[in-house]
Amino acid sequence: MNDFLAMGGYGAYVWGSYAVFFVVLALEALAPRATRRRVLTELRGRLKRRESRNGTSA
Repeated sequence: MNDFLAMGGYGAYVWGSYAVFFVVLALEALAPRATRRRVLTELRGRLKRRESRNGTSA
């Protein structure tokens, strides 16, 4: 088992690259959610400013 994990002396590079891959994969999966949240917050702010400018209440 240790031989497999060591990968002939290159285990740190191989397992490190897997770790980086999974971190990037997780970030790519979570990024659209964060972007959506930011855009919705911005749109709500714009709508609120527009309503206060026009004197319209919700």
